Amino acid sequence: MRAVPREVVLTLPPSEEAPATDGPALTAAVAAALAVTPESLGAVRLRRLSFDARRRERRWRLVVDVWLQGETVPPAPPTTPPTLARPPATAPHVVIVGSGPAGLFCALDALAAGLRVTVLERGRDVQARRHALAALNRGQAVDPDSNYCFGEGGAGTYSDGKLYTRSGRKETIRAVLETLVAHGAPPEILASWRPHVGSNRLPRVVEALRETIRRADGEVRFGARVEEIVTDGGVVCGVRVRDLDRDVVETIAADAVVLATGHSARDAIAMAARAGARLDAKGFSMGVRIEHPQPWLDQRQYGGLRGACDLPAAFYELTSQIDGRGVYSFCMCPGGFVVPASTDPSRVVVNGMSLSRRDSPYANSGLVVQLEPSDWCGETGAAWGWGDVAGPLPTTPDDDPLFGVHLQEALEARAAVAGGGGNRVPAQRADAFLSSTAAPDALPTSYRPGVTTTALADVLPPGMTSRLRSALREFDRRMPGYAGPEAQMLGVETRTSSPVRIARDPETLAGVGLAGLYPCGEGAGYAGGIVSAAIDGRRVAAALAASLLAPHGTARH
Repeated sequence: MRAVPREVVLTLPPSEEAPATDGPALTAAVAAALAVTPESLGAVRLRRLSFDARRRERRWRLVVDVWLQGETVPPAPPTTPPTLARPPATAPHVVIVGSGPAGLFCALDALAAGLRVTVLERGRDVQARRHALAALNRGQAVDPDSNYCFGEGGAGTYSDGKLYTRSGRKETIRAVLETLVAHGAPPEILASWRPHVGSNRLPRVVEALRETIRRADGEVRFGARVEEIVTDGGVVCGVRVRDLDRDVVETIAADAVVLATGHSARDAIAMAARAGARLDAKGFSMGVRIEHPQPWLDQRQYGGLRGACDLPAAFYELTSQIDGRGVYSFCMCPGGFVVPASTDPSRVVVNGMSLSRRDSPYANSGLVVQLEPSDWCGETGAAWGWGDVAGPLPTTPDDDPLFGVHLQEALEARAAVAGGGGNRVPAQRADAFLSSTAAPDALPTSYRPGVTTTALADVLPPGMTSRLRSALREFDRRMPGYAGPEAQMLGVETRTSSPVRIARDPETLAGVGLAGLYPCGEGAGYAGGIVSAAIDGRRVAAALAASLLAPHGTARH
């Protein structure tokens, strides 16, 4: 019988209640659209839910898969974690450094393939991380090993849990989302046009992923900072790891090491280089966070409909080309908070997050400028003003592949000085930033450690300042009020992605110049966000299985 479903598209106006996404109400709507009785339908499943906020549209759009009675209906996605077989004691051993999405998904697939796995995480588990984050928000010094960036689940766990991505094929993205749902994420993410778990829900999902790994005899250790990749004749054979609770260093042997440490683990990049991995400078983006009242954004996007209708907190996406470089919104958080994302007590960094309800009175987004390695070299770098920020500039990117990291660190240090300590950050109203006039007092903000009124042009280099100003004027023409007196810019946003790529073979995914090392995820320069990092973790797991296991699943000797 027919296995391919019929597709029904429903367009519905906003109303007091959100549209039904399952149950009898959805079945009745689909039956009416097909001019059949509800009893003739075998199954109805929502595939896609979106809201068109364009002024002349403003409609819900539901894409629904439909099977008639008697037709074969595929099983629904699982809602409970899988049980993986335990690998044999003789199976090859893989050490995975980092328990973000790349590391966790790599571990799951490596175990499923029959490899033994140890996950080493320098930070704490998701519950213990809460204490470190609370201290940060009270203005206390950051714990360099456990913070918004480091710890179980990686940076995404407590910085929003957005699952929107353009990276990967639909089926690979879907597989990642289904795994998250099986571990407790809300099933709505499978159909949402802007899937989002929220920083209050994602920790429970991460805990469930950890338990799936442990049930398959995978080891997950916290407070375990890897300090050296051990090699023998140019081949990785293990790691040296410091137990931060006991201050003891031990060596763990491994047949392969996956480096999945996230974009803020700068010491891990340097560690890979010391071991013999090749580093390449890559493009990334830096700028500020911009914050608006959420009611202003709702009014702008929905024309007053949100007060009477059940609509999600409004969001936006903005992008422009200014002087040959992109300037764009990044990691937009409706109903969210700006949070302190530093990993060093002498620097400050901002990021954004939302809870699942997205009910903060503020909306925030990164507002960042695209940078390419040539932008910080020689005369071009001098024209941007990088020499005044980070000292002598390289002539070419190959002269210092880590110079993008130096720029991040220099801006973060400048921002810390301008903020005045206690994790406070420099802030300025957007209209004052544009006019270059004396900065009025800072506005109220969701950023809990507090802000210090600052002329941000004194913190940012001229090349970034001029491009941000031009983009703000353009965005304000598109969204009147975007750069108005209710908008506030907080600095600095430097951790959009890694400025370095650890080179790997495009076929085997092994590190160039260092056999047995598998660079993976955001920190290695191969992903940007939770879902794309998870996809890369799965790709690396498949490469590990192909390399370490014989065709019939037994270890190669």
